[in-house]
Amino acid sequence: MSDTQPSAPPNLNPAATSIAFAHQAILDENKAIIGYELFDRSVNTNSHTAASDAQLLFNVLSSGDIESPIGNKTVFINCTHDSLAGGHLDLVAPQRVVLEVPPVGVSDVDQILTRLPNLEEIRRRGFRLAFDYSVLTQPYAAWLPLASFIKFDLSIIRPQSIGSFIKLAQAKTTAQLIAERVETPAQYAMVSNFGIKLFQGYWFAKPVLVQGQTVRPTQATILQLINLVRKQASTTEIEELLKRDPTLSFNLLRFINSAGFGMRSEITSFKHAVMLLGLNRLFKWAALLLTTSNKADMPPAVGTTAVARGRLMELLAAELLPPEECDNAFVVGVFSLLDTMLGMSMEAALATVALPEAVTQALLHRSGPLAPFLELTEACETGDDASFARTANQLGLNNNQVNWAHVQALVWAESLGV
Repeated sequence: MSDTQPSAPPNLNPAATSIAFAHQAILDENKAIIGYELFDRSVNTNSHTAASDAQLLFNVLSSGDIESPIGNKTVFINCTHDSLAGGHLDLVAPQRVVLEVPPVGVSDVDQILTRLPNLEEIRRRGFRLAFDYSVLTQPYAAWLPLASFIKFDLSIIRPQSIGSFIKLAQAKTTAQLIAERVETPAQYAMVSNFGIKLFQGYWFAKPVLVQGQTVRPTQATILQLINLVRKQASTTEIEELLKRDPTLSFNLLRFINSAGFGMRSEITSFKHAVMLLGLNRLFKWAALLLTTSNKADMPPAVGTTAVARGRLMELLAAELLPPEECDNAFVVGVFSLLDTMLGMSMEAALATVALPEAVTQALLHRSGPLAPFLELTEACETGDDASFARTANQLGLNNNQVNWAHVQALVWAESLGV
């Protein structure tokens, strides 16, 4: 839905992050609200990416203190095809979410079958999918059985054609049909007469802007949590960290008690929250939290780069080192930008966390067994061919091994939505 996007409020609290999204009601034939479509107001219309899709969902789940009528209603979220593979989807209850899947470009029809396995997997995980009316055309025949909802945009479809499309949908699928951009009583009467029972548009409700601020923990605390998770620390150890940082524990409890997580009763125990979330999802949550906790003067890509570095170092180390050293390699990569994140020297930054000697040596002195992996990782980023060749040769890694690991690390970081 295209409409004017008010600017987000100024961020007056350096520990807070401004958020802005809108929701528009979807109603049934009795005018009862069955769900809300969410719109990102942090990016320009039609400019959303896999990362911004993840950020939108994370902001919604992190906005428990902001008054909103969404409650336990279903949320409809627009997606890119890349974001459909994102790890951020592991953070929500599938039964609460409908993913609005865009058609492929006119010149990319060969992608329809390529994208099919991922769409099928998402359905198997319990998510419902919504498509626009183009899913009724022959090229999309393989997608049609996956549709839980089909949306008919009345601003695009000609009035004389709408009836034919609706009858086609009624004949070929059991999906629920939604008329969107309904702006007049005449449009409502027309689509109702054709049998549509779900509606969205200005005639019912305009998008409502939700904006405010969420308090984020410091990057040092989040990185300490990531460190604990990567070491597969005990629930007790993680619980102790949560007890020491009110903002971290506040964010976690607010997230796990949000409607999107799908819990039936409120969780108030840190230990219970950690056990319910599990280490894999806790890590993904922390990685997303890391990238939304940037200082005002820090480039937003720093957090993303740090997480990608960690994964690349882990993959490179896996070729040569035992598992425990691979974990340390990950920590070196993630922590290698800690000075930039915290705005202090690396020495002062590392004083905030307890780290293995091998990690400290690599970060402070560029020495020890992990130092060449860090240098090679930085060479991949900067395109320093001489450093790349020297360190790869020192480690006994060939170009294919390093390049493959680099691509995998970037894809992995993207899959987390960071």
